[in-house]
Amino acid sequence: MAQINRATAERLRDPKCARSSPSFNLQGTGERKLRCGITSMVDRRLACVRLLGTYVISRRSCATTSGRSEQRSRERIMPAQDSPPTTGPSSENRRRPSRRLVVLLALAATVLIGTLGYIKFYVARPVGSGPAGPRIVAAPFANTWTQKPVRIVAFGDSITAGLGAKSRDHNYVQRLVANPDDEYSDMQGKCLSKVLPDVTVDNFAISGTTSLQHVDQIAQNLPIFSQDEYGIVLLTTGGNDIIHNYGRTPPREGAMFGATLQQAERWIENFHTRLEGMIVSFNRAFPGGCEIYLADIYDPTDGDGDGASIFLPPWPDGLRIHARYNATIRTVAAEHSNVFVVPIHSEFLGHGAHSQKSWHRHYRSADPHYWYFNNVEDPNDRGYDAIRRVFLQTIIDNTSLRE
Repeated sequence: MAQINRATAERLRDPKCARSSPSFNLQGTGERKLRCGITSMVDRRLACVRLLGTYVISRRSCATTSGRSEQRSRERIMPAQDSPPTTGPSSENRRRPSRRLVVLLALAATVLIGTLGYIKFYVARPVGSGPAGPRIVAAPFANTWTQKPVRIVAFGDSITAGLGAKSRDHNYVQRLVANPDDEYSDMQGKCLSKVLPDVTVDNFAISGTTSLQHVDQIAQNLPIFSQDEYGIVLLTTGGNDIIHNYGRTPPREGAMFGATLQQAERWIENFHTRLEGMIVSFNRAFPGGCEIYLADIYDPTDGDGDGASIFLPPWPDGLRIHARYNATIRTVAAEHSNVFVVPIHSEFLGHGAHSQKSWHRHYRSADPHYWYFNNVEDPNDRGYDAIRRVFLQTIIDNTSLRE
């Protein structure tokens, strides 16, 4: 545009051009004045054109510069996708909260797993379902053992009384003699009434009693039976001597919990004497003869002796005193040909406080369940099933009635 205006101005300055143009065909002074005016006007227009050109060029330059600045700003704020991520301090700060979250989640998971594991192995006591205890074969029940009258008498503590069984018919004494209506299929027809058609049962057991009290109970309740009646005696005694009074009172005879072995020595000797006296009383009550089935004492701690596992205080000498009581039971039984130990202690190992621990030395993988009642010291319903079976098997193995 500037070139066109410049050419026009040159033409106007040319005299020939001016004369050839009718509009500017002027003569003399007036012509000169007019030409000067036109020239001045053209110069002003050229100045305006130059100024306009400079403004346009300046605007284009500013636009280009502004575009480049904006592009650089965008590059600083939003790096290109192909560019590697920055690893400066700001990036580290942005990643730090997510790391804290991962650590917190890991700690929460650890606490949760630890809590669930503690509940499973140290708190939970699943009791299981179905038959419990040894399998009893059917062969001994195929024929009657004897037609003579047989009297079953039971003495002892809450185990023989049936505390913890779901009904009276589920007491081990009752199940030993007759099958309950809801008997397990594997035990149908396997009971003493099946082979002893003339059997009578008397249960004199009282929950919470000790061996000191059993001596008196036997003296007060056991009559002298006829010569024709044969006796089967069932006895659980001594367990309350050990566990009472749960550490709530200073240890004493009949409530030894917390005693040292030295303290308990004399009490253990007295227990031996009491057992001997009970056996004498039973033999005297049955002039026609009797068999005495004396249970040993089970251990809810599964042989560990840790009171905390059964919610009781620590008792450093507890296991040794317990073992001495069971040894006394076996010693007395060995001294009498008609006394037989019923081994519920060994049968219950692995079914106490540590029944869920697969690493425990007494773990029972076939039935890793708890056989004790809520009070820790008595059997639950499955525990009574097991006791019934152990008593029954001991009678099968030792009774003279089968001959």
